[in-house]
Amino acid sequence: MIPNRADADIVPYVPRRPGERVVHLALPEREPGTRVRGERPVRPLTRALASAFGPLAPYVADGDVTDLFVNGPDALLVDRGAGPVRARHWRVADEAALRALAVSIVAAGGRHVDESSPCVDVRLGAGFRVHVVLPPVSTSGTLVSVRLPRAESLDLRALAARGMFPPGIEARLRDAVDRRENVLVTGAAGAGKTALLGALMEAAAPSERIVTIEDVAELRPRHPHVVALEARQANIEGAGAVALERLVREALRMRPDRLVLGECRGAEVRELLSALNTGHDGGAGTLHANSLADVPARLEALGALAGLEPPALARQAAAAIDLVVHVERVATRRRVAAIGRFSVGGDGRLVVREVDAVPGKTLVGDGQGTKGRDTKERGTKKGNGVPGADGLRSPAAPQEAGQVESGPASTPGTGTCHGAQRESPAGARDERGRRAAGG
Repeated sequence: MIPNRADADIVPYVPRRPGERVVHLALPEREPGTRVRGERPVRPLTRALASAFGPLAPYVADGDVTDLFVNGPDALLVDRGAGPVRARHWRVADEAALRALAVSIVAAGGRHVDESSPCVDVRLGAGFRVHVVLPPVSTSGTLVSVRLPRAESLDLRALAARGMFPPGIEARLRDAVDRRENVLVTGAAGAGKTALLGALMEAAAPSERIVTIEDVAELRPRHPHVVALEARQANIEGAGAVALERLVREALRMRPDRLVLGECRGAEVRELLSALNTGHDGGAGTLHANSLADVPARLEALGALAGLEPPALARQAAAAIDLVVHVERVATRRRVAAIGRFSVGGDGRLVVREVDAVPGKTLVGDGQGTKGRDTKERGTKKGNGVPGADGLRSPAAPQEAGQVESGPASTPGTGTCHGAQRESPAGARDERGRRAAGG
């Protein structure tokens, strides 16, 4: 359950039983070469979680840590945002002790791991995601991977302060939320998709009911009306599984004002696109993709799992998704690399074209996974846009970029589409319909 508050001073939420206390642990020594940026935030842990994580608990409590990788009894790698670094002075007695630690962590999440189920994914506490692999699947012994949410929730303003948005993009994203546009956030693993998705949810009006659907619950937006659904894997008898596609259908019966799918990774893409095409505006989701240009190919692959042919997927996606926001990680910084829109190409396949002036190289793609090219090259050689006064590429003309606005092109560097119908969500739906028709 998410706390029913939307104030700026919300404290980190820690799920716990009545009367259960939060323990305060001494944070571990920083690894050599780790940059220090002010006072370290602390993740509160309940006594039960601290006990389950055992010798890993101090690292879990360190709010700067994003990932932990245990590769053996004396091999712990800690990622604080700049890449994994081996932790000094950490070890467990032997492989048997490491296996017992893995079993303890998985049991705290209500699941089991053994030879019959040697690979397990489980969520603990406030979005701690743990993956365990046992021998013989792992040839090097027990492996434990822990993905940790931020100790604090970041809104759009905080992400902007961390350099995630080029000029004008924060305002463009706020406008997309206000206009109830359906947004797909894409990027590689660790690029900041979930962080941006959560920030977009926080920007929604407090009166709106948001229903989130995730394979493993990670979203923790500071919003007064969020309900979360989490998929469930089958038990040891192979029964009791609740898949994401079913949860999408169940969520539609909960009268959501905004439907949010944490990650599209399978056949649930069919249910999501269907829902967004039947009046559920303001929805959002994420998708793994290496570049904006690769997004159509990724969606076609997922659509194939759901029995959707490429032309059918193209029309569904172009009609359902208003904005594609691609994020990337460069060294320690996460940033928005490109913003695009879907349309149906002349061959009936899905096409994505960049529509906002965002510095980067991820520009144009189709169902073939065509790689993007440099903005300067596209603006001068291909004729798909002209450099603006600020040196960035202005969006292409409507008939070329897959847009339907009849007004002038966007103002360079602002991401503002003057020809769009901003005052009405129905205008966005009409626009999606024209894109799906290949207009």
